[in-house]
Amino acid sequence: MVDRRLISIVEDDEPFRESMTKLVKLLGYTVEAFPSAADFLVSPSLAQTACLVTDIHMPGMTGVELHRHLVETGYAIPTILVTAYPDDAVRDRALKDGVVCYLSKPVDDNHLERCLRSALKRRAPVLDPLSRWSGRHGWERLVCAPSARAHR
Repeated sequence: MVDRRLISIVEDDEPFRESMTKLVKLLGYTVEAFPSAADFLVSPSLAQTACLVTDIHMPGMTGVELHRHLVETGYAIPTILVTAYPDDAVRDRALKDGVVCYLSKPVDDNHLERCLRSALKRRAPVLDPLSRWSGRHGWERLVCAPSARAHR
């Protein structure tokens, strides 16, 4: 069964982008892939994206910068960051900024699937910059932040 919610993938490395696209489709999701943050930002798919999977290290705008830009412009899309160069400081800051998961390449299929499910379970996006995720859970190569609860 195909999940009609759109997963957008932003990855500058074409072979990895194609591989990730195939994997996410095999997991049953609708997928759109982009070679850069700039291409994603001007795409009509931006408004329909239910979850974003993006590389961290890309020319132009990085995945972290893309996530921040989306939040600042009102598109608090649940985001999964992927990197070949894991960095604890970047991971910790990204999770504090509301990123759902931080994955190291090569991506484990089961970890990605858990992250996608977690991202798609999220209710209304948290747009208040004072609201933060209240902790995180860790796995060997996966870090996910727990579901957000809006402060009232």
